[in-house]
Amino acid sequence: MRDRVLDELLNEGILLDPEAAELVLAQADPAAYVRSILASMTQHPLVLTADHVRAYSSIHPSAIPKVQVNPVLEELRKSPSVMARPKSSDIEIIHDITGNSTCEGTVNDFARCFNDRFKKIKKILSRRHELAGSLPVAKAVKYDREVRTIGMVSDWHNTKNGHKIIELEDDEGKCTVLIHKDSEYINESIVNDEVIGIVGKSTSKGDLLVLKELIRPDIPITNVMEQSDSTSSVAFMSDVHVGSNTFLHTEWNNMMHWLKTEGKDEIQYLVLPGDVVDGIGVFPGQEEELEIEDVFEQYRTLEELLKEVPDSIQILIQPGNHDAVRPAEPQPTFPKIISEIFDSSCMLIGNPCTMKLEGRRILTYHGRSLDDWISSVQGLTYENPLETMNEMLKRRHMAPLYGGKTPLAPEKEDHLVIDEIPDIFVTGHIHGAGIGMYKGVTTICASTWQSQTSFQKMHNFSPDPAILPVVHLGTGKAKIVDFS
Repeated sequence: MRDRVLDELLNEGILLDPEAAELVLAQADPAAYVRSILASMTQHPLVLTADHVRAYSSIHPSAIPKVQVNPVLEELRKSPSVMARPKSSDIEIIHDITGNSTCEGTVNDFARCFNDRFKKIKKILSRRHELAGSLPVAKAVKYDREVRTIGMVSDWHNTKNGHKIIELEDDEGKCTVLIHKDSEYINESIVNDEVIGIVGKSTSKGDLLVLKELIRPDIPITNVMEQSDSTSSVAFMSDVHVGSNTFLHTEWNNMMHWLKTEGKDEIQYLVLPGDVVDGIGVFPGQEEELEIEDVFEQYRTLEELLKEVPDSIQILIQPGNHDAVRPAEPQPTFPKIISEIFDSSCMLIGNPCTMKLEGRRILTYHGRSLDDWISSVQGLTYENPLETMNEMLKRRHMAPLYGGKTPLAPEKEDHLVIDEIPDIFVTGHIHGAGIGMYKGVTTICASTWQSQTSFQKMHNFSPDPAILPVVHLGTGKAKIVDFS
């Protein structure tokens, strides 16, 4: 029953603290009780606490009111999560949360996850010669000489005099860092919860570290994509949004015709990085924009569409924020009730996922955090998603900012750290398309198969639909096949 209650909450993007869990599990029907609590709230919290439960109990001391639950979603929530993975010596899944999610949303869970992030990125930064001999942050500020330290940004702000203040902490303590208004780093964008290296010197009072150099983990300039003897190619197709009334049927059919003719011998792998269906209840008024209103029928329709893909092509499907999985990242793959819809030509993976295709390391991430990056870092735009992906690589993290638009689950390991350098880094989500290169890493934004939505029209954003990025796994050469 405990697992069922946790599943109920995780599917709503909510975590449960231990004391609240005890109170809920003491009820006759804990799952129904949790649904009743959530139904009584105007806004759902990130963590359901004992105070929330007691507040509800004081108003509803006896009978649990009946709550209308969408039977489709209820069936999804009860379904265990499994992976439909065919055996293949050419496909190796390296990192994927599926089957390994253990978080309950406790304070200890959050502390453990952030500590794991800090240790992983500190290890990367410690390889930089500029940070040799780095000290803990609290000790660094006490020395009257140039020092080096590594810490996580807990907060930052600009002063009225034009300087920038950074609050830095590590697993031993904290210190304050000043970036002088005349510093070359004064316009550097700082993101809360990122891990950075600092070279600086303490003030005479010993209460402030004046920055001389700011160092990020980044990708080494010596990084290159080595060629291999593979003759295969992989195509990336994000944000298909089957079920939406803006799904591009004609362009999709043109792409499928190409896969069955010109592309048949060229493409061996097809990766779908999330939002493969439009889902239901994702945003207010969505039902008015749906061509298929049943989420199971959306997945069945997708499966029928993918049957047109030649048998020689292995398909890998990843969830996004429109899909029927928990909203909190990292996201395990689709539950059994969904995975059973697809045949063995489809391998279902989590989000994010690091894999090797014929030895080529690929990091595929749906990209919901792109919204947070663009709203937090000056100069980033929806029109140029590759620049945002460069920032992720520079900071070696896909979603460092906690408390933004991207719900994060505090797993025992931070699965959003980019600890190993990929050959290819792929995102979707914002319906842009493009291929770039950042310090030897091929970056890809994998388009969409949905035309402009009402939301995009309202915000004057024009998507780049019906574009298929393709990468040769041997040479690393990338190209775009345009079906728009």
